Amino acid sequence: MQRRTFIKTTAAAGLAMSFSAKSYARIIGANDRVRVGVVGFSDRFKNDLFPAFSRHKGELNFEIVAISDIWKLRREQGLAFLKEKTNPDAVAFRNNDEMYAARATDAVILSTADFQHALHTVEAVKAGQDCYTEKPLAETMADNRAVLKAVRGSERIVQIGSQRRSGPNYHAAADFIQQGKFGPIVMVELMWNVNQPGRWRRPALVAQCKEKDLDWKRYLLNRPHEPFDPRKYLEYRLFWPYSSGIPGQWMSHQIDTVHWFSGLPHPRSAVANGGIYQWKDGRRNPDTLTIVFDYGPLNDPTSGFQVVFTSRFSNSAGDVKELYYSNGGMINLDTNEITPNGGLTEDFAKAMGLKANQLTPQKLEGFKVETSASTGGDPLTSAHVRNWMECVRSRQQPNAPIEAGYQHSIANIMALAAYRTGLRVTFDEKKQEVKAGGKVFRY
Repeated sequence: MQRRTFIKTTAAAGLAMSFSAKSYARIIGANDRVRVGVVGFSDRFKNDLFPAFSRHKGELNFEIVAISDIWKLRREQGLAFLKEKTNPDAVAFRNNDEMYAARATDAVILSTADFQHALHTVEAVKAGQDCYTEKPLAETMADNRAVLKAVRGSERIVQIGSQRRSGPNYHAAADFIQQGKFGPIVMVELMWNVNQPGRWRRPALVAQCKEKDLDWKRYLLNRPHEPFDPRKYLEYRLFWPYSSGIPGQWMSHQIDTVHWFSGLPHPRSAVANGGIYQWKDGRRNPDTLTIVFDYGPLNDPTSGFQVVFTSRFSNSAGDVKELYYSNGGMINLDTNEITPNGGLTEDFAKAMGLKANQLTPQKLEGFKVETSASTGGDPLTSAHVRNWMECVRSRQQPNAPIEAGYQHSIANIMALAAYRTGLRVTFDEKKQEVKAGGKVFRY
């Protein structure tokens, strides 16, 4: 069906399809099909989110009915993909405004460029859509505050794509820590290493991308104007201010578990160092980065713990690691084990008149995260997408609500500010601003 015909047909249906967010929340039931739109035909959607969605759509009565993409090539590819794989009646729109105006959807799966996630989520909830929003949620505090306000002011179900929150091993680790069995966290070591020169590069696709075929102005949203550059459109993760790169893509997953396990909403401070040491391909974002965070109660600087995150593109040794330490041992979320490794032994404790502190070894059941998979692996993504779909039905809060995204975005922005300024960065709790050297960090 042609877009114009579809819009006319939908308009003819008229007010019968036009209901408020409140009335929708009241009437949706198990027999109502949830119509889903795709915002951005990305590799992430095609390779990970779509397979996860497809596993559960029949049981939960969901269907993808539309796709919105501002690039003609991707829009046509996306429509052909949906027609072949899931729904021969799927339709395509040139942008989100057209799709929402057509009242074609009840919910959307959003996987656009990193810097667009927040504003696209604002658009979605204002249009009455429930939303699965890929992380990072926001790359500036202005966007972060805007999306938090919009979602909290709506009755929409928004799941942030922090899929560790749907992993049974992570839930087991959170329970173990929050029940006091682990003891106070004294240190967290996070690592994400690859040796992939093509990571985030799309040279073949870049060659096909022409300005006449896409809406460059709409792509930029609220970012400063730059002349059209297909690399910044397709390889955006390499270029600030379209992405923070390593923090937004990888650290956002791991730092989210720190907030979840500890109950702390953001770091007290951050410092960072790194650079473009290996891949001299015109990128703006570093290929090697180390960030050191200080976490703890804001009113008690004498207690807390340190978090070190490190990532490099030039050597994959170490792979992905999430290691939590207490005085009694450690939690290794790579091996899913709790061990007394490093805990206070009898010999050292006795010398100081103390008791030994050794955790009892035990296993956390769950999934192992691989760097070769899409930041969480298929089982996690499947569980996370299903959780969102179930919450769209039940109207309960999902595993990774808007607050989780808001909090990981604060840490990401602090890391970015520390790297870009070389200064110690803090967070102004009252004004909800990231500050570097006492000044508000914006770009």
